[in-house]
Amino acid sequence: MALVQELLEAAMVISFGLSWPLSIMKSYHARTAKGKSLPFLCLIFFGYICGVVWKMLVFHETGVIKWPTYFYFLNLIMVGTDIVLYFRNKRIDAANEK
Repeated sequence: MALVQELLEAAMVISFGLSWPLSIMKSYHARTAKGKSLPFLCLIFFGYICGVVWKMLVFHETGVIKWPTYFYFLNLIMVGTDIVLYFRNKRIDAANEK
């Protein structure tokens, strides 16, 4: 049963994570923050932080890091990258308005 739970958790996190590379590429190439929502990105980022903290608490109790944990970290990095690109694009937008 534990393997099924891990597979379902991994499927969930991987499903959520599949959209981030596309979002990052779009942000990078668009060079504009128009159409992006910083509060939305921050909320997703916070959610992944909560997931990572939860996994670390489980690790502290059991001494075992389950393999789906790595997808939480990967998604956290990708959302963080999209947030950094948001601020880069905001700066580009401001420069283009001058």
